[in-house]
Amino acid sequence: MGGDRPHYYGKHGTPQKYDPTFKGPIYNRGCTDVICCVLFFLAIVGYVAVGLIAWTHGDPRKVIYPTDSRGEFCGQKGTKNANKPFLFYFNIVKCASPLVLLEFQCPTPQICVEKCPDRYLTLLNARNTPEFAYYKQFCVPDFQSDKKQSVAEVLRDGQCPAVLIPSKPLAQRCFPAIHAHKGVIMVGNATTYEDGHGSRKNITELVEGAKQANGILEARQLAMRIFEDYTVSWYWIVIGLVIAMALSLLFIILLRFLAGIMVWVMIVMVILVLGYGIFHCYMEYARLRGEAGSDISLVDLGFQTDFRVYLHLRQTWMAFMIILSILEVIIILLLIFLRKRILIAIALIKEASRAVGYVMCSMLYPLVTFFLLCLCIAYWASTAVFLSTSNEAVYKILDDPSCSFTGKTCNPETFFNSTESRSCPKASCQFAFYGGESGYHRALLGLQIFNVFMFFWLANFVLALGQVTLAGAFASYYWALRKPDDMPAFPLFSAFGRALRYHTGSLAFGSLILAIVQIIRVILEYLDQRLKAAENKFAKFLMTCLKCCFWCLEKFIKFLNRNAYIMIAIYGTNFCTSARNAFFLLMRNIIRVAVLDKVTDFLFLLGKLLIVGSVGILAFFFFTHRIRIVQDTAPPLNYYWVPILTVIVGSYLIAHGFFSVYGMCVDTLFLCFLEDLERNDGSVERPYFMSSTLKKLLNKTNKKQVES
Repeated sequence: MGGDRPHYYGKHGTPQKYDPTFKGPIYNRGCTDVICCVLFFLAIVGYVAVGLIAWTHGDPRKVIYPTDSRGEFCGQKGTKNANKPFLFYFNIVKCASPLVLLEFQCPTPQICVEKCPDRYLTLLNARNTPEFAYYKQFCVPDFQSDKKQSVAEVLRDGQCPAVLIPSKPLAQRCFPAIHAHKGVIMVGNATTYEDGHGSRKNITELVEGAKQANGILEARQLAMRIFEDYTVSWYWIVIGLVIAMALSLLFIILLRFLAGIMVWVMIVMVILVLGYGIFHCYMEYARLRGEAGSDISLVDLGFQTDFRVYLHLRQTWMAFMIILSILEVIIILLLIFLRKRILIAIALIKEASRAVGYVMCSMLYPLVTFFLLCLCIAYWASTAVFLSTSNEAVYKILDDPSCSFTGKTCNPETFFNSTESRSCPKASCQFAFYGGESGYHRALLGLQIFNVFMFFWLANFVLALGQVTLAGAFASYYWALRKPDDMPAFPLFSAFGRALRYHTGSLAFGSLILAIVQIIRVILEYLDQRLKAAENKFAKFLMTCLKCCFWCLEKFIKFLNRNAYIMIAIYGTNFCTSARNAFFLLMRNIIRVAVLDKVTDFLFLLGKLLIVGSVGILAFFFFTHRIRIVQDTAPPLNYYWVPILTVIVGSYLIAHGFFSVYGMCVDTLFLCFLEDLERNDGSVERPYFMSSTLKKLLNKTNKKQVES
């Protein structure tokens, strides 16, 4: 055993040596990772420039209001389209392109119309008939009916659509009125349609183009009902979130004085809450026995926008009961096998409670992180919208192969009086695509990727700043031999200042590595969506493996970064050195890391579940009118799950914000605790800095205390 020890330490670095001058976070430190700091600020400057350029070219009104192919809004007062509120697509089939989601545009000519077509007509049949007067309102505004001009020439010049299909307005856009009759897809009263070129096609070819519209219709109806629920229940949602905040704060305060009791109460309460959930699911399952329609399976029912339908199925409650039972069994088994480690974890939590008690302002720091993250999200979202609405309609000279100008861009309003038109009389200026010919428009996709990448980088930097700040404050508590006398006056503000002044580069370095992995994961998700329609099983398998590997890599980098930031806060070393030292320190104590640290994470998770479960059950009984005292107070709702889910998610985020401070405190104290064991031996010259409770659990003593 003795011969293995040096080899073991050599494999995972050497333990920290005793330093009589070390009294906690080092104050005399220098700037770290300066190059990465410079790159970070240059990237921010570039990001601001991209935002300014996007705001100059983009118009977010395109997301809400329809625009024709010339970029003019439909129904806008003071314009020639003031009385034309609806957008009509010449060829709706082209709207099935996946670029529609990215660019908010369909790659087909579009015009503003007074009303959507209500009959089926083709240009070929309507020409030279009285119905052509009706047909003309769906041609381009400057279309001049010339009997000498053939139908082929009109279609070639993109002046009229080849066919009109009965349509209905949806979000101010005309979409085919597709419906099913006895299982047969129809438009109007027909199952086929003429494409305007003399041939008939099946209606199903329109489905792909209009599928997005039908999805939007259901989503729009669902969104309106959800919005109505929010308008009448927002007040009670806020009250629920305030209750969650009060419970979280009360829980943290009780942990400060009754950590051991609170942990055991928390464990018992979580088991009881899950037990009640299982009981309630069983009672609902038994109540529905024999009721008409309750035995329909979830698969047969399919997706329904009214989620209350699922609560009338026995299979739904059976699924809930099985899930809760599995959670109950897992938690009980973990408690049985980890009961000895829970005592040490409780001691760490007690120590963290004392540290938080001496640095109470740390409980407010999540508000700073939340505010900065909101700024990042707002800037990213607004820039993404402006970039997406920067595309312009591009017209090109087509239909004359002998013309030297074929393929070049043109202006449809001035083309017929231009030199190109006179040189090539057979050519026409037709709509080509949405985009642009400038360098800015060609770089739009790259700018969108850069926008997402910078969002990840900035968001990770904000989180890293919070971790270093909290780690510096709590490390100053641990390494104070006489607590709190040896602690600095304002540990949190001091740690925040040191992090920004000396370690912006290191934080940017760590967050950059994480952002690169995250942007790769986003690209893999995009490619996976594109490959879903493919039949290549090997490609799908490879994509699944890559997604799994990068998910694991992201989790590992987050874990390594977190501990590296603690080392940066204490020693002021650069990111690579801190990451290496933290990794080796954890590897030298891998058993404690694998068990003790994760037990505390598990206990905090139980605390979050207790708060979320309590508030969630209260919200469920309130919004379903099951509390008689306030039965008439609860508002009438379309979907009572809307405020309940909002309260549950909000409660979890609030509880996570409070417990994240505790989690960072425990991780910092744990790392300091491991260093304390390596640096010191309990002698008079090298006393342990850990609390008396931890020393007692680990059978460690300071000799000075024994002699006295």
